[in-house]
Amino acid sequence: MIELNRLPGDPSELHLRICHDDGLWDTGQADTLERWDVAILHRRRIHDRELRGDANGDCCGVDCLLCTTEDADVGSMVFYRVHLDRGRNAFAAMEEESEDLSEIAQAVLDPATGYYTDEASGLLEYAGSALLVMDRVTLHEAWRGQGLGPILAGEAIFRLMPGCRAVANAPGISDLGTNIRRSDEWDRVTAKISMGWQHIGFRPYRDNVLLLSPTSLDLEEQRGHLRRQLAELSAAWSATRK
Repeated sequence: MIELNRLPGDPSELHLRICHDDGLWDTGQADTLERWDVAILHRRRIHDRELRGDANGDCCGVDCLLCTTEDADVGSMVFYRVHLDRGRNAFAAMEEESEDLSEIAQAVLDPATGYYTDEASGLLEYAGSALLVMDRVTLHEAWRGQGLGPILAGEAIFRLMPGCRAVANAPGISDLGTNIRRSDEWDRVTAKISMGWQHIGFRPYRDNVLLLSPTSLDLEEQRGHLRRQLAELSAAWSATRK
């Protein structure tokens, strides 16, 4: 039995909008680092009695003519497709972009060549040359605590990983408003986040960096499990509304 938090809506109505904004910049940095933004949206029904103009404008269900739908923003994700075979040295490009990307580059890329280190290459079957980095996953507070982060991130990875040899992540706390001051509490929360990503198929690699191989069956198997978990969560949420 799923222990429900007070979710603000049916989780089965969550969906993703994935986009890449190409600025048409003729630079090595833009050719190497390709940023993909993922909006996490919740489709909700709004019942408007005023459309009918009388007191009998009760909602009659999914076919109700007085209902409209709208997408509410409930979170976001940021990914980078790092192209190791075009533009500039990928290690240098990631190091220049941000501290988080630099941490991953130092774990899996050779500074001199910008390609995977021999150690990383030995763990990864060839499925393309690019590196997909899951940089940031953020959910609004009302939607947290039900395991939705791994479910949504797994779906986004599945869409973005073709042509990539590895998917990497350095677990951290995306919510800058989180009031965590003690290092032991920070470590505990970060470890919990890391375990969530391991439910997708990520495995500890070096230091704080996790790796997922697109050729492994882990993501495919876990994706099916997480989709069933989402369906169970939706059913449980619906049961509380009866």
